[in-house]
Amino acid sequence: MLNTILIGAPIDEGQRRPGCVMGPAAYRVAGLVHAIREAGHRVEDWGDMALPELRDVSCPNPVVHSLAEILAWTEVLSAKVDDALSQGGLPIVLGGDHALALGSVAGAASYAARVDRPLFLLWLDAHSDFHTPLSTQSGNLHGTPVAYIAGREGFEAFPPFPAPIPASRICLYGIRSVDAAEHAALLEHDIEIKDMRVLDERGIVAPLREFLDMVRDAGGMLHVSLDVDFLDPSIAPAVGTTVPGGTTFREAHLVMELLHECSLVTSLDLVELNPFLDERGRTAKLMVDLVASLMGRKVFDRPTRSF
Repeated sequence: MLNTILIGAPIDEGQRRPGCVMGPAAYRVAGLVHAIREAGHRVEDWGDMALPELRDVSCPNPVVHSLAEILAWTEVLSAKVDDALSQGGLPIVLGGDHALALGSVAGAASYAARVDRPLFLLWLDAHSDFHTPLSTQSGNLHGTPVAYIAGREGFEAFPPFPAPIPASRICLYGIRSVDAAEHAALLEHDIEIKDMRVLDERGIVAPLREFLDMVRDAGGMLHVSLDVDFLDPSIAPAVGTTVPGGTTFREAHLVMELLHECSLVTSLDLVELNPFLDERGRTAKLMVDLVASLMGRKVFDRPTRSF
């Protein structure tokens, strides 16, 4: 039995389309607590974090916006995730846009370094999020977390990432939208890239199991960051950055079931849910069902839902 700890991260400043701030409430309304308990685990809900006092910070790139807000969220969320792990919990961070991973993974990395275990990152996303504040052309900092986590330069305004994760311990799984600057930078790093071309050619299971075997062999901890746009927009429309060609309902549940069976996941992000763009809670309910699969509930245990 796991002790899951819900941490609401109503972060909306990492991009420009309002709505992700409502994500934590949408997950609760969609029955996340009940789904986790039904799978046999304990749940503590620590509520939603509040934005702390802002500092005066700047970035040489003039298009970057909301830097002070994202920096503040990063620091408070890092401390909160570290605290949850230190109490023996499995933190589930309810977003909020993907800028929250700047803090959630930092907190996991800080804890992992303290207990002397390697941290691995499974990035379930349509995007690589490998920009830095200096390379982004949109100015949206939700496109920068993996670069920060991997130790790239350009994050001088942020606290040094605690024990940057080596590229070989990062897996970008299901990506299908990468900007030119990100592509060039990725070529210089040995990150595990399992894009949709790889999944189309090899299937969903083998590439994921290869990465999970690495985690197990190293005795590692595994942080999973699940973006709504990992899913195909035909089944998960409530995201501001839809990219066609994502995973299907069955594929996504299979990924979650494999993660449950490996028993390696130690922290989880749920990001980029924008309830304002949803259809009667359709996407929120699907994300809750995916968490239930990760917690041990099988697809065939569940009645078919009509949305």
